[in-house]
Amino acid sequence: MVEAIDFRNAMSLLTSAVNVITTNGVSGQHGFTASAVCSVTDTPGTLLVCMNKASRSYVHFVENNILTVNVLAAHQENISQVFASKLSSEERFEHGEWETLVTGAPILKDALVSFDCKIDQIQEVGTHAVFMCAVVAIQQNKNDQGLVYFNRAYHQVGKK
Repeated sequence: MVEAIDFRNAMSLLTSAVNVITTNGVSGQHGFTASAVCSVTDTPGTLLVCMNKASRSYVHFVENNILTVNVLAAHQENISQVFASKLSSEERFEHGEWETLVTGAPILKDALVSFDCKIDQIQEVGTHAVFMCAVVAIQQNKNDQGLVYFNRAYHQVGKK
């Protein structure tokens, strides 16, 4: 078995899209920054989202049972930092412009793309929960540059 620090260091070399994951419902409005998001299947459209079970907003995502994956555009590094900070949930949503689609989870208006989802399944693996999310609506914008995280730093990808 590899040491946790060795695994984290190796994973820092896996380029990942930067996402802000949001929810709203009976348990309130919450959000966090995540890189552990990927496509599972296109039939039906399903995403996988990983979240630390120790996160202060974990229980709220479980109770609301919905989420939106907001894939950040190149100019949204500040939004990523806000949603990764110690700010309260209310303070986080003061940054950016928000709307909703089908589920009521917050959609970042100028994200590269937003996937509005219902959480179908939750699997616990070690320190994290894996949410299997059925995509019920998509909003795609005209941005042509994305934000990625590689080697513990932000980078821009796409057309310039």
